[in-house]
Amino acid sequence: MAPKVAIIYYSMYGHIKQLAEAEKKGVEQAGGTAKLFQIPETLPEEVLSKMHAPPKPTDVEVLHDPSVLEEYDAFLFGIPTRYGNFPAQWKTFWDKTGKQWSTGGFWGKYAGLFVATGTQGGGQESTAIAAMSTLAHHGFVYVPLGYKYTFDLLSDLSEIRGGSAWGAGTFSAGDGSRQPSAKELDLAQRQGKTFYETVSKVNFA
Repeated sequence: MAPKVAIIYYSMYGHIKQLAEAEKKGVEQAGGTAKLFQIPETLPEEVLSKMHAPPKPTDVEVLHDPSVLEEYDAFLFGIPTRYGNFPAQWKTFWDKTGKQWSTGGFWGKYAGLFVATGTQGGGQESTAIAAMSTLAHHGFVYVPLGYKYTFDLLSDLSEIRGGSAWGAGTFSAGDGSRQPSAKELDLAQRQGKTFYETVSKVNFA
């Protein structure tokens, strides 16, 4: 039985959304399907306006109830960084998952990560490492991106590029003006493809 994959993300300026769409293309390239979800916003509209954040897409379902995810087998989580860690929007979502934590609703399911930071030293790897605690408490099986299918991109120093062995990534600049590069989107698509190929080896019957 093919794994049921969900890609869940929070994106203020659209950078993580672009990576999420590339991850989805990778899953589809590998022969699978994936459902996109976005995490609810927690900032008031007044603050978002002052930050020049664009409106959230209306064609991606907002995930208010984490129990919806219990029917899925594998997840790719898109996490923009705040000070090298989860943003409040993601933390608020995880704080709703007490039922899944206590009942093992996510135990044994598979998870990968992709991230975005404003700057090169903004915490791409530290955000992934910080996420390990949450994944461990829920019993997720973490699937890293690694180097096997990405060595050419991850070892390429010809331009500024996000991403690491932990997962795909992009840089947005402090004001959100930089958009994901072709190489960053390629890395995300490869992650979606290899993630699906990896979890497809598991018998979900």
